[in-house]
Amino acid sequence: VQLQASGGGLVQAGDSLRLSCAASGGAASRNGMGWFRQRPGKEREFVAGISPGGDSTYYGHSVQGRFTISRENAKNTMYLQMNNLKPEDTAVYYCAGTNYRGRYVSTAESQYDYWGQGTQVTVSS
Repeated sequence: VQLQASGGGLVQAGDSLRLSCAASGGAASRNGMGWFRQRPGKEREFVAGISPGGDSTYYGHSVQGRFTISRENAKNTMYLQMNNLKPEDTAVYYCAGTNYRGRYVSTAESQYDYWGQGTQVTVSS
């Protein structure tokens, strides 16, 4: 499975942005997926995850209530709607997929089997 993340850009604090992750080359629609990010000088961290059917989601504490993860399996695409962006949300955002097909959403990087190339999100104050 190949993943292609897009939608990043430069925005101001308080703005919104929607990231997309298009999957190809496999049955990604049957697998769990997630978003991670790497802020400058920090390790990569979990942002949000979603089960194959979209009925189970989980968010990192710092984005809870501001970000929404969703997916359209018919389009093999996952999204991350980011609202009320803050300068500390500045990071490279990566989409990732796991071969796990249950409803449990993992926050561990090691549980994700394939990764997109990342898209830069910069939030100015």
